[in-house]
Amino acid sequence: MLHAIVDLGSNTMRLCIYEKNDNGLKSIYEKKTMAGLVNYIKNERLSTAGINRTCAILEEYKLYTANFGISEKELNVFATASLRNIVNTKEVIDKIKEATGLTVELLSGEEEATLDFMGAIKVFQGDSGILVDIGGGSTELVSFKDRQIQYATSMPVGSLNLYVNYVKKIIPKEDERELIKEHVTEALKSLELKKETLLCICGVGGTMRAAAKLSNQIFGYSKENITVKTSDIKEILHMIHNSKKQTIAPVLQVIPDRIHTIIPGLIAVDTIADFYEAEQIVVSKYGVREGYLYERITKENVYAPSGK
Repeated sequence: MLHAIVDLGSNTMRLCIYEKNDNGLKSIYEKKTMAGLVNYIKNERLSTAGINRTCAILEEYKLYTANFGISEKELNVFATASLRNIVNTKEVIDKIKEATGLTVELLSGEEEATLDFMGAIKVFQGDSGILVDIGGGSTELVSFKDRQIQYATSMPVGSLNLYVNYVKKIIPKEDERELIKEHVTEALKSLELKKETLLCICGVGGTMRAAAKLSNQIFGYSKENITVKTSDIKEILHMIHNSKKQTIAPVLQVIPDRIHTIIPGLIAVDTIADFYEAEQIVVSKYGVREGYLYERITKENVYAPSGK
């Protein structure tokens, strides 16, 4: 049984095709496109060019899924902060439907955070902690205890909108870093979260995966390593302080498509880790897309980890 899902994000759009059988879930195809929809937003509206860009990518994805025998009606599309943080959301969704025939489901911040957890908890072995997903246009936070959600929330702070709003060139300067940190700190305060001390964060999403790849490259850890020390994040931020070739070489080697967003994203990671006094981050390979599949499509119990 094949299932196709499109995650329409602020920074990237991603098509994932999964095979579901008695042995569990297997990703058999993935296509990522750096759409950068935040760059098409003016006066809180996604422009016609941004809508056209979205539709063109979706039409391309329809061709890929057709090759797998998946019809247009079987292609599930959801949007997060990319369409949540604009004022012409309905207009955009209607135009996408008219142009491509695809219906886009808009997830609220709480729904996105909850689905993040439902995906991640399948492979995350810890019973309690905090889940953090830093996307291009928002950050989701989920506190959980005994594998049950205590709260799930979202703030409109992401690696791409931090870059767009605070960085003039490629790598943020010291004063720009301070502004980013202040903005993330204020966003955290506005949520009025209960202060918790947690040794470990469950990291979800592209920024967290990129952080693991960059950490492994710089410090010589195994490519399969999924644990990131928060002290290493601070060291990376110290090392990558300008746009000189030798400084940004590790980024260009492992995550070149995130050259402009990785430092704003890591500043957000560092700020949140300080807030929770976390010493490390364990990066989950599953997140909102897998949670969407489990909760919306297969209706599977997600709270027991795979293999248990």
